[in-house]
Amino acid sequence: MTKMTSAYANKMLKKLAEDKEYWRRVEVESYLYTAAADEEALIPDYDYATVAGKIEEIDDKICKIKHAINAANVTSMLKVGDKEMTVDAILVKMAQLNLRKGVLDNMRKRQPKVRLNSSYTQPKKAVAEYEYINYDLELVKNEYERIDTEISMMQLELDKYNQTFEFEVEI
Repeated sequence: MTKMTSAYANKMLKKLAEDKEYWRRVEVESYLYTAAADEEALIPDYDYATVAGKIEEIDDKICKIKHAINAANVTSMLKVGDKEMTVDAILVKMAQLNLRKGVLDNMRKRQPKVRLNSSYTQPKKAVAEYEYINYDLELVKNEYERIDTEISMMQLELDKYNQTFEFEVEI
């Protein structure tokens, strides 16, 4: 058993992904070769069992680390504002809030009244058309700021957790 933080585990996962990519590249570049009929073949140094074993070993480590992260995320509680939430719930909530923040960002940037341009393909209209917002612009701006602050609080708690909370991984 090895103790590690989520930050360290993610660095380890990145390194394992790089190692796996190396072995995949070895395989792709070595499992086939071409030779002319009248030449001696240059056969790449490739052993399927070795390469497959290395990839499987890396996959097993990745699986164990990700499982340990997930187990820690579903059991570790963090206080965000006046709420206590598991890390996995915070991650889901942050994703939801980020989507909502995007919608509100678009809404808060709109003008209350905008004249619509007539298209070149349509005949000119005698009367100008306008597009109006159908919401309280200040309310939307305030909601955007509230959600932005909530996301920031969650991110700060997650950053602290990822750097300090240790869990065990069987690798």
